Amino acid sequence: MAEQSDFAASANEASRPDGSQAQQRDAIAVPRAKADLGKRFVAGIIDAVAAVLVAMIPVVGGLIAAAYWLLRDGLEFDFMDRRSLGKKVMKLRPVRLDGKPMDLETSMRRNWVFALGGVISALLFIPVLGWILAIPVGLASLALGLTELYKVLTDAEGRRLGDSWARTKVIEVDS
Repeated sequence: MAEQSDFAASANEASRPDGSQAQQRDAIAVPRAKADLGKRFVAGIIDAVAAVLVAMIPVVGGLIAAAYWLLRDGLEFDFMDRRSLGKKVMKLRPVRLDGKPMDLETSMRRNWVFALGGVISALLFIPVLGWILAIPVGLASLALGLTELYKVLTDAEGRRLGDSWARTKVIEVDS
């Protein structure tokens, strides 16, 4: 794991053809300290409440909630600043280990597991077939969610499965 953090720190410098180093303007240094798990939990609750409220809108609510979960850390809205509402409130930020800014693709790789909940709520509005499909999707979502929880609690850097897939981590920030 230390190699990934060292990689992130060295990603801020690019080699020139003559072998010297030049600072990249788009890259940021990725701190090694992991974010407080209590803050991450509260941020997750805030995001879950927002998504559940949206998911209550018949038919489209589940899809909108799934889209929020999927894209929440890459949206470029000023009030969100490329992080979820919960992370903004709790002063947390997901960062890429390569130092580049979060984007929609990275957010999707990081959060697709959580988008399954919105898909389930949309399936519940489809009689019979939707109800049948909601069962295996729900079980898969539960298994993946438990795996995510285990990983974030046991990983030295507090990285969950989605962080590993997207090569990201969550850090604490001042604003």
